[in-house]
Amino acid sequence: MTENKFKRKHLDLKALFSKENDGLKDILREVVQEVLEQEMTEAIGAGKSERSPGRLGYRSGYYERSLITRVGKLELRVPQDRQGHFWTQVFERYQRSEKALVLALAEMYVQGVSTRKVKAVTEKLCGHSFSASAISSMSKTLDESLEKFAKRRLEEPYSYLVLDARYEKVREDGVIRSRAVQIAVGINEEGRRRILAVELANRESESIWRDFLVGLKERGLRGVEFVVTDDHPGLKKAVWEVLPEAVRQRCYVHFLRNALDHLPRKANDDCLQELRWIYDRRDLAEARKDLAQWLERWQPKYPKLCAWVEENIAETLNYYRLPVQHHKHMKKTNMLERFNEEIKRRTHVVRIFPNAESCLRLVRALAVETHESWPEASRYLNMEVLKEHKSWRSH
Repeated sequence: MTENKFKRKHLDLKALFSKENDGLKDILREVVQEVLEQEMTEAIGAGKSERSPGRLGYRSGYYERSLITRVGKLELRVPQDRQGHFWTQVFERYQRSEKALVLALAEMYVQGVSTRKVKAVTEKLCGHSFSASAISSMSKTLDESLEKFAKRRLEEPYSYLVLDARYEKVREDGVIRSRAVQIAVGINEEGRRRILAVELANRESESIWRDFLVGLKERGLRGVEFVVTDDHPGLKKAVWEVLPEAVRQRCYVHFLRNALDHLPRKANDDCLQELRWIYDRRDLAEARKDLAQWLERWQPKYPKLCAWVEENIAETLNYYRLPVQHHKHMKKTNMLERFNEEIKRRTHVVRIFPNAESCLRLVRALAVETHESWPEASRYLNMEVLKEHKSWRSH
């Protein structure tokens, strides 16, 4: 690229991102428009003006359609085919969580707990003000589809189950409270991930987690051999009671964080780093050998920590019962980390939900999108090695 072209390109980008030109919205519009064009190309088996023996149809112009996003309303040109068979998934899949987010903001305004800024945001996003009846109507349609996903029948066995909870702030009766968002992800016998459940609870307790797991079993959950959780006592007891046949793995990442409670605040040596290395060993015998050496080295300096580790570390080493190929993914709850980050990114916009329903609506909408984004064709884990591993252990 010549210097003049480079300068011209730089000016174009600068103009694109300027406030006056609303550059981010322009970029998003171009990206979504390109997705629509590619969807049409795949649907009819040919690009624009392309001669192809595999062509399944022909383009027939466009129709105008709006897409509401957090950067504003996008005006798009949706391609059509002559037979009228083409149906884009862009609006259904993208707008699900965006609708939930906009509804949460709108409810804040209608209930009188928002600021003028929220009113401006919602009007910019949707081009009009909201009434309570309009919100109720929009919420009903969205909630019905999300409830259908959340309560669907689980038709296949799930060998692995990962359970976790995060907290969101909800306004109830004028008081701001923390509510637990319970999440379950399963890995089926083909090695594919599925979001099995997302529920909202007042807190984490044994009875609440028991009800959550019983609900999964009533929907068809079966075949669970291995469960990964943190160390919440109510969750542990619920797993033992509802899934007694499964081995429970305590997330080692949470375990290492808990270990900080047993160290002096100013500890800055290699103690925890060396403890972390134990979880990279290939088998349990090697891990136990390293643990013995670690305890011998650090016992004189940190007796409280060593006593705690010796008492609790066994439940973090259960992943060694699995094939070595599965160790990386099944020794921690980080499988949910990306999903939790996406929840955090969206809920940060709202900060305090106007009610429990709006919180659950947004998180479930994100769950559906995440569930659909996990590619059907690719496997998260090779479960054939699990079958071979169990066969070998039985002899």
